[in-house]
Order: sequence, then structure tokens, then C-alpha cells
Amino acid sequence: MSNDNRERIIVKKTFEGEEFDVIYMKGTPGKTKEEMDAMRASGNVNVDPAAATFSYCPALNTCTYQAGPGIICHRDTPVKMRDGVTIYADIYVPENLTEKVPCIVSWGIFGKRPAEGQDEWKLMGVPPKTVSNMAKFESADPGYWCRNGYAVANVDARGVGNSEGYCNLWGTEDAQDGYDFIEWAAQQDWCNGKCTLFGNSGVCMANWKIASLQPPHLACLAAWEGTSDLYRESYFCGGIPNPAYEENIIKEVACKTYVEDTVSMVNKYPEMNAYWRDKQVKFKEVRVPTYVTAGWVHHHLRGSVEGFRRIRAPKKWLRIHRDFEWPDAYNPDNLEELKRFFDRYCKDINNGWEFTPKVRVDVLDAYDFDYAVRRKEKEWPLARTEYKKLYLNAEAMDGGFDTYANPSEVVYDPNTETTEFLIPVNEDIEITGYMKLHLEVECRGYDNMDIFPWVLKYNANKEYVPIEVMGAPYRGAWGFCRASHRDMDPTAKDFQPIQSHLYNERLEPGKIYPLDIEMYPHSRIWHKGEYIVVRLAGKFIKTEWFHDAAMNHNVDNGDGMHVIHTGGEHQSYLQVPAIPPKYVSGDYVYRG
Repeated sequence: MSNDNRERIIVKKTFEGEEFDVIYMKGTPGKTKEEMDAMRASGNVNVDPAAATFSYCPALNTCTYQAGPGIICHRDTPVKMRDGVTIYADIYVPENLTEKVPCIVSWGIFGKRPAEGQDEWKLMGVPPKTVSNMAKFESADPGYWCRNGYAVANVDARGVGNSEGYCNLWGTEDAQDGYDFIEWAAQQDWCNGKCTLFGNSGVCMANWKIASLQPPHLACLAAWEGTSDLYRESYFCGGIPNPAYEENIIKEVACKTYVEDTVSMVNKYPEMNAYWRDKQVKFKEVRVPTYVTAGWVHHHLRGSVEGFRRIRAPKKWLRIHRDFEWPDAYNPDNLEELKRFFDRYCKDINNGWEFTPKVRVDVLDAYDFDYAVRRKEKEWPLARTEYKKLYLNAEAMDGGFDTYANPSEVVYDPNTETTEFLIPVNEDIEITGYMKLHLEVECRGYDNMDIFPWVLKYNANKEYVPIEVMGAPYRGAWGFCRASHRDMDPTAKDFQPIQSHLYNERLEPGKIYPLDIEMYPHSRIWHKGEYIVVRLAGKFIKTEWFHDAAMNHNVDNGDGMHVIHTGGEHQSYLQVPAIPPKYVSGDYVYRG
């Protein structure tokens, strides 16, 4: 368990027929506006948007009032779940309704009135006053949607704020409550019988699970930036524990009862099991029209793209962009597009939404400019992909398309050093899709290896070329791998090796092991004369990128030295999804 003094209890629960001891810890009841103001005034805490979102909890006050011009709020509306537990929602509806409207549900553990807990309601990367004070964090803004003919329900999920029960994080129990709320909302006298789900990040993570239960009155889903496999994408990146990120969240959730202690569960159950599978999305069960977005620089990237690939919705769309989630979600052009999607499936307006390309991709280049913006595609991964192997050469620390006859090795200390291969680019190459890193590895002096690979871009002068997002540099494609979790899931594809995480098989001294490492999807152009760089580290190397602060993986490298073997019988390589131009005529090249 975590090393704090909070009270903890055990709740026995059954997943896939197996009983588990699920750990819950006493929650933080939440702070009033006066308490948060006093904390700010004392200088003891910097109440940033995230902290205020999670910690603020106003007193229960069921009432109806005018929340803004033309908008009525039914505050702290009680809604009973199937087991009798009551949760509370703030429901915003257009004033003077002449017809019933659809409901956009904002679900999750984030407080439903975060703006009240702050001096100024703001989101990183979003200009001040873009989002109204009525918005829940990472959710639909009633200030926009109510004026466009929708109701918005900001819900405090079970155990959050004044809602009863224990707070369950992103599992089936939470999704069942979301199902019950949708079915309740659809029956209200202001609703036209159709509901939808929208939100980023943690909100989207809950939405994926709710949609997979198929509430009858869920008309469509906007799944924008959401992790969909908490084990692989958050708690155990490549098998490497990363509990600190979630620890900061659950400790700040305003909860008067108990909150599921997933951090302690990381320590209790380090391998994949039915408990963790309950926090995966059953994609095959998502059937409603779905609009998915993913950001190339976001840790939700894998979950978003996996969702698009695997859901069984006959109607689905994917947009992969270069921006961060918050500025992307509240960009006016994107809001107008999302409105067309909702109008089509929540209001049955024949507005031509079906003309929207199934897949649109931003192809990155350098700094804050792109090679292509919203390039139209028909599928994901792209059908015209040509998978090519770039073999690594430790003798010269470079690489190329041909294998190397001479065996060689590079040795680095995972605790203090990194190593990198600079592969020259002899002609323009676009990499869009899934890269796979195959390494022949040996650990000297220990029985395990944690590897953090990155694929970067260097210019012709061998100078690092970052991607810039919200004014900060970001590296490129990334992956994670714990060597003792090297066993592959039987459903894995060659282009996307997925570890099963069922076993923890330590390494034998002096033995060379093949590792196939899944890299997160990527899209970038490398020009002739530049370099594709494979950088390897034994820990997450933090940079100026603000999200790096949350990456505190519990590495297991001991005092061993990492050895990468190349050439001869041990060819290590980076497999890349090379995308040929759509059209070539003589010297003319068209990539779209």
C-alpha cells in the first residue's frame, strides 16, 4: 500500500468469477471556496486548475436558478442508481424551451463546478474566457451547447462530492452508473430521448466504458483523448509501474466516503489479471456512431487510436492532430464540427456529416509547422503502408535498410546514461502508423531491464529537431518495455507487439534475449539529409514538456549494464510504417 496515513479498507469483489480484495482509502471530503481562498492567501498551496477541479466541493443545495443568459441550471439534481445510491448532477438546459433537446452527459470523478473553486477559471493552452464558468473540467461547456439547443449534465459520479457510495475508478461499476444516468436523463420532460457522451482524458476514459454497456438511449459518442487500457497505458507502461500519476489524482478527489486505491492495487497485483481487465474497454460492444480524436503528443494517444480501430461501430471517424487536448477540444472550428456530428445523430438533422472523411491525419514536420494538416484517409492503419526495417549498427552507432554482417554491441548504464543510433535518411520518408523496435538485449550484472525508447528527428547538422506544442518542445514517438514482461499477447500483430503482462520472467546472466517493443503511433516526415534517431534510456528522461513531471516510473534496473547487440546473428532494428506518396509523375510527388 501507499506510505501515507489514510485509513484503508478491503472490499471483496468478483471479476470474471474470481474474488479479489479491492483496496479503498478514506477520501478527502473536499474544500469549500472559503477554505481554498484561505489556502491561497496563506501561500501554502498553489491552487491550479487541476487541484481546484478535484478538491473543491460546495455544499449540497438542490435548487433551480438562471446560470447565464438563456440558460437555466437545475443544481444538485438527485438521481438514484439501480442499487438505491443517490448521485447528484447539475443539469443546464436552454431557457424557455419550445421543444425537447438532447443531453450531453459529462461523467467522471472531476468536480462538477470547478470554476467556483478558482480565482479565474482557465485551462492550459486555452485563452481566458473561452470556456464559461459552467463547464466541468475537460467536458462540454453549457455556455456553448445550451445556446445551440442541447442540455448538459455535469455529474458527480458515485462517491464524488456529495454523491453517495464509494468512488470506483473507470471500471464496470462506474460504467453501470453512467448507463443508469443516461436512461434516467432520457426520460426527463426536457429531453428528446437522446443522450450523448463527450469529454477529454479521464472523462473520455469513463465514456468508453459506459458506451460499451450499450445504454439504449445513447445516440452517439464523442471519444476525445481517452486511455482505454489502464494497465498498459497508465498504471504499467510496458509493464513498468507508474502509480505516481494516478496517486496525485485520487488523493485530490473530493470524496466524503472511500475512493478506490488503485495505487495500492498496483503494488498488490503487478501482473495482468481480471481486476485490471475490468478497467479495459470491451471495444466490440461499442456500436453507436463515434467520433474519436487523438493527439500525437498525448499519453492518451494509444487508447484513442486503439478505440477507433477496435470498436464495432458501423459509423466511426478519427481525427489525429498535433495539438494538446484542451486547446483542441475548445477550438471554435472543432466545436462547430462536433456540433454537426451531434446534430446528425442526436437531432436527426440531415446536415451532410457523412461527407466527413473517415480518417484525418496531421503529418508533423518540425517545431510548430506540419507537412500535412487533416490529410484525408480512408482507414487506420493506412492500407498503403510499406513496413520497412532499419537495422541498427552498434559499431558506428548508425543504421540502414541492409543487415550488418559484423556483430557489435553498445553498453550503457541505465541509471546515468542514454545511447542513440543516428540513421541517415537518403530520400524523403514519411512515417505514419505503428513503429516496432526489435532489440537483441543482454543485462550484465542484474536480472532485469527497463527500456524507454524514443524515435527523434535530427536535421542535416545532427541537431535535435523537436515538435512544439503549446510553446514547449516535445520529442517524438515513444515506447516502454520491461524485459521480464517480454511475453507477447497472442492477439498481437507484427506491426504492433503487445505484451501479455501475465508473467514476470527474470533474465539469465550472459543470455541474449529478443525484445519486441510497441511504439506509440506517430506521423512525421523526414527529409533527405536528416536523421532518424533511436534513443534508448533506462528511465523516463524528463524535459521541458509539462506532462513529463507526472512520469515517475518505478524502474527495475538494479546495478546492471544494458547491452544492445547488433549485426551477425543478433540483428536489432526499427521497423517503420513507410507511407509512399499517393501519386508520382516524373519529379512530381503528391502525398496529399
